[in-house]
Amino acid sequence: MLPAPHRMLRSDDFSAAVRLGARSGSRRLVVHYSAGESGDASPALVGVVVPKKQVPRATRRNRIKRRVRALMSARVDRLGPGAKVVVRGLAGAEGATSTELGTDLDRLLERSIALAGQGRRR
Repeated sequence: MLPAPHRMLRSDDFSAAVRLGARSGSRRLVVHYSAGESGDASPALVGVVVPKKQVPRATRRNRIKRRVRALMSARVDRLGPGAKVVVRGLAGAEGATSTELGTDLDRLLERSIALAGQGRRR
């Protein structure tokens, strides 16, 4: 589970990361990454969402969110200070193993961070 200082709770943070962040996706996950401002020492924030249109049953949505949060807790140290990350689970994440989700997360985070470094969104 993500430590409390790293969990994204405010809707403004979610909106900013999705609207302004670099995006990369697969058939299981989409990652939105927004780098922190220079001089920002606040901890990186991570939010996980699974839309009802993608996964209709609440129990399955919550299972995906728990698994992705656990995977992100091991990766939160890779994020720069002040960074905001939103991970959106898609229908393909429902039957995926944790290893597959972890591989997707690693690849998508690397790609999003590289895109943000270039000033690109996609």
